[in-house]
Amino acid sequence: MPLIKTVMEPMFLPEVEDNPQPSPYRDLIEAAKNNGNEYWQIWNLLAFRPEASRHLARFSHVIMHEPAPLTPALRELIAAYTSSLNHCEFCMKAHAAVAGHLYENEELVWSVIRDLESSPLPDKEKALLRFVRKVTSAPASITSEDTAELRSIGWNDAEIYYAIFSSALFNFYNRIVSSSGVHPVSDDAFRQYSERMAERGYTRD
Repeated sequence: MPLIKTVMEPMFLPEVEDNPQPSPYRDLIEAAKNNGNEYWQIWNLLAFRPEASRHLARFSHVIMHEPAPLTPALRELIAAYTSSLNHCEFCMKAHAAVAGHLYENEELVWSVIRDLESSPLPDKEKALLRFVRKVTSAPASITSEDTAELRSIGWNDAEIYYAIFSSALFNFYNRIVSSSGVHPVSDDAFRQYSERMAERGYTRD
């Protein structure tokens, strides 16, 4: 499905937005612009310093997409849920779309974002997301009792590690995205670009 042709609202950092460096991200931006299509403005941030972005993309790929004790679907749900807590509309919608592809159930994902407790997510996973909420909103208050409680219902330390790292990574992304003025795109654009991420992950090299 072709993306909707539109004029995108500028970011808060014109010197960054106007100076993409040679990289796969610049290629993506130029291709979208040449076709008059929407694109994810986070690509401007990644294209500004490609060497740093390469390391960030690889780290993100390992944490979020490569084989791990938590499924990629659950890790993407953690990303979307964390982003909702931080009111980062771009990241929330982008990673809700990725999670929707992986779960093959967009409504499940959005039910968690709207109200975790009334969602049909299994109770064990709800407990992990409550912990993620604490990682996001009150990390200094976390104690050994929090992780002991998760272990008591069947989560192991490797799974808790990935929950912490997935949430922490998106706390980082939420802050750079919101502070830089990365704007949401249409639902169709979120779905189209997120389908590639769901299938192939975070690296572009």
